[in-house]
Amino acid sequence: MSSSNIIVESCKVDSEEGVNLHTRIFKPRDEGDGNRLVIVLVHPFSLLGGCQALLRGIASELACKGYTAVTFDTRGAGKSTGRATLTGFAEVKDVIAVCRWLSQNLGADRILLVGSSAGAPIAGSAVDQVEQVVGYVSLGYPFGLMASVLFGRHHKAILSSPKPKLFVMGTQDGFTSVCQLKKKLKSAAGRTETHLIEGVSHFQMEGPDYDSQVTDIICNFISSM
Repeated sequence: MSSSNIIVESCKVDSEEGVNLHTRIFKPRDEGDGNRLVIVLVHPFSLLGGCQALLRGIASELACKGYTAVTFDTRGAGKSTGRATLTGFAEVKDVIAVCRWLSQNLGADRILLVGSSAGAPIAGSAVDQVEQVVGYVSLGYPFGLMASVLFGRHHKAILSSPKPKLFVMGTQDGFTSVCQLKKKLKSAAGRTETHLIEGVSHFQMEGPDYDSQVTDIICNFISSM
């Protein structure tokens, strides 16, 4: 990966309740012609230190592969204003705001939402609220019993969405077992796929060592859409 092949721009996006979201746009230096799929990445739980910097590696690699990728700090994280919430429902408004801003300002007519850890249920709740969103990728969706105390009310939105979706998870994920994942996805509507990374834990998959592998998985899903 060469950073000279991409351009990174920072901007501010206004969400609801006067919240200002610090946003970064990773673009390939040679964008080519025509509309291009834009990939919006939603970071892990901000109350546990989650912020857009955790997704910088994946965003950079996606840009190197020719896609425009966008990261942002949800409310109360990083340089964004506002206050983070326990259940992530206010943060869904932030995802929607970023997608609409991209549609209005970059002409993004096709958006793929990618959520990491707690960002997965948050992004999942936004999928059917934005017309331009054409698909969804989850990286370590916290379907497990303990995590569902906080994020359980998000499950229905993504499981009932008819849009194509991919759930990526390590087989040693401490928040969701493989059995729990398969049981949840039995009720999913539309095209629903899984990709299991053998022997990898939840937080390992969030680390930079798996950025390249995760990027390839996302790109393969895009190619099949």
